[in-house]
Amino acid sequence: MAIYTRTGDRGETSVIGGRVFKDDLRIEAYGTIDELNGFVGQARSMMDDEQFADVRQQLLEIQHELFDCGSDLAYVRQDEGNYKVTGGMAERLERWIDLLQAENPPIERFILPGGSGLASVLHVCRTVCRRAERRTVSLGRSTDINGETVAYLNRLSDYFFALARTANTRLGVADVEYIRGAKVFRDLR
Repeated sequence: MAIYTRTGDRGETSVIGGRVFKDDLRIEAYGTIDELNGFVGQARSMMDDEQFADVRQQLLEIQHELFDCGSDLAYVRQDEGNYKVTGGMAERLERWIDLLQAENPPIERFILPGGSGLASVLHVCRTVCRRAERRTVSLGRSTDINGETVAYLNRLSDYFFALARTANTRLGVADVEYIRGAKVFRDLR
């Protein structure tokens, strides 16, 4: 079976229920989610199986859920009965964030992306996730979407922040603090 169809050679692509231009807000939103999924896969592949077994499994689940987000956004005509992303998914991310934060040292200043190579890639995940969230919000301002997708992406970027710090902690590498700013956090792990 060929993976090429030539149907997009004129700048259009298929979505569930029609065809749109490849720069359509819908394509921008779920295309950015797809980009994020690529970085999540990269981060996961960098993790030691034993040291990061718990989060490797979480990231695999997240990769499936990112496909669910894309699927929900691919519908031209929204039908709540077809949604895959639910509020329970964001709530579960909150529980995972709390577990990760319990491992992290207290934070007083903003953190720059960096420390270990793994933490750096997780910060890329965080920033691409924020962009995916912005694209999804833009789409939601022009058409009906599953609002739970926005909540999920919002919480997921927090998860990547916490996980980047946990990666540094587990690897024995200090976070890189933004030293030109004041101490702005109190008792935040």
